[in-house]
Amino acid sequence: MTHELHPDPHDSHGRPHAPHGDRQARRALGRRGFLLGTAGAVGATALAAPTLARAGVVPATAAAAGEAPAARAAIPTADLDSLDLLTRMLAFDTQNHGKGGRTREHADMLKAVWDRAGVTTEIIPTPVPDNVHLIARIRGTNPANKPILVLGHSDVVPVERKNWSVDPFAGTVKGGEIYGRGALDMKGANAAFISALLRHLSEGHTFDRDIIVLTDADEEAGDYGSSWLAENHWDKIDAGAVLTEGGWFLAQRDGTTPMLVTVTRQDKVYFNLDLTSTGTATHSSKPMPDSAIVALSRAVSELGSYQAPVRLTPVTRAYYSALAKATDDRRFARAIGMLLDASDQRTRERAARLVIARSTYPYLHSALLRTTAAYVIEEAGYKENVIPSEATCRVNCRAVPGGQKPREFLATVRTILRDRDVEVTLVTPPGVSEEEQLATLDATWATPAAGIDNPLFGAISASARATYPGAVFTPALFEAGTSLKPWRAKGIPGYGVYPYVITNDQLIGMHGNDERIWVDALATGTEFMYRVFDRFRSR
Repeated sequence: MTHELHPDPHDSHGRPHAPHGDRQARRALGRRGFLLGTAGAVGATALAAPTLARAGVVPATAAAAGEAPAARAAIPTADLDSLDLLTRMLAFDTQNHGKGGRTREHADMLKAVWDRAGVTTEIIPTPVPDNVHLIARIRGTNPANKPILVLGHSDVVPVERKNWSVDPFAGTVKGGEIYGRGALDMKGANAAFISALLRHLSEGHTFDRDIIVLTDADEEAGDYGSSWLAENHWDKIDAGAVLTEGGWFLAQRDGTTPMLVTVTRQDKVYFNLDLTSTGTATHSSKPMPDSAIVALSRAVSELGSYQAPVRLTPVTRAYYSALAKATDDRRFARAIGMLLDASDQRTRERAARLVIARSTYPYLHSALLRTTAAYVIEEAGYKENVIPSEATCRVNCRAVPGGQKPREFLATVRTILRDRDVEVTLVTPPGVSEEEQLATLDATWATPAAGIDNPLFGAISASARATYPGAVFTPALFEAGTSLKPWRAKGIPGYGVYPYVITNDQLIGMHGNDERIWVDALATGTEFMYRVFDRFRSR
């Protein structure tokens, strides 16, 4: 399989208001390395259906010759274009500052999209005004088959507008990338999921089971997310398997050629610690040596230089083994081999440092190896002429399931800071003791990864190999978290993909500034999703 190199069409991608057909034709030109195809049709699989039709190319997943066509839904061309749909999604400000976002208008827009396709929808309000879930259900032909649920959140984290080079809610396209809060996490994935399903409907296809598309609220924070929905409306979201955000599609060192396609089958274990220091409150004109802020700062500085031990599990071993096969950097591959072959902790730590130093995604590959600690919120003081009596720092932690337990990390942190006059507290829900919370975390830590014998996993695997034949496919651990908790609690397998090839700079933009993805990577990712759903066609 050859990877054709195309010039980067900056000027054309910089004109987002051009007619829809022109935009798809421009997108068909491709960007270096992202439009991958089989012999005789290089780049064809990356294009949306209208572009393929104009080019006279029949995708490998099109209906077989002679097959009786089903009734076709009259779906507008714009709804079949994931770029157009993502641009519309990004225009809605669904920032979630910790108590839920305002998702109603976004849900209304998507409901209209589904309505035009003849798909049954329902908006589920939550107790927070304008904070809603949207459920769309595409009816299948065999009720005996459990539904597939496609899960994508509509809320996004807040933005620091002054640090963005573009309006974060305009869906600006420049330099071959589309910018906006949620472009990567996860309105881009939602656009690929939905457009791929709509394309199947527009071609008259039906599925052998119900496909439920849940666009949920409160994933980024809040009391009325998927767990609340499961408690109150489980009959609407019961499924045999779930697909959501997660696995990364990584590029080679050149930043363009797909290297590793992953599907996550397990999330890291999320927990928070509070570091609290106390001192004498007094007038700021007479500083005292027991300053709470100084004590906290020293504690954070000491803990900030600490890294938890490397722990490999069957899931992460499989991931790093695949990564070694996928990379075209031989020194990187050798470092991974040292990590996997290490017979003692000292050698393992040394090899891990080499792996991270050679990786073009160093922060991701460090996070997959150990418990992480991020210093996210610091609070102290209330007036400039008052020395406060207390200072606190919230530390967000994520443990590797089957690796270091959260209770072990907590004990280590307390040992490190035992002489720092700082109290280390495990954050718990109201009315829950520390030991009760640790027991809950132990159970989450011990939850096995989703199996790989599920039809949905098989569909993802087959699609990865067909859409990205030059890349290596592997299951993986997600270094972050998802809305999958209520399904996992019932033993329902859940998997995750962000279906577009990304660079490390784009990965850093997740929850950061200038969040963005490649336009053509989104197009290829939409074809990837089309192939996933193709495995569930009944005609």
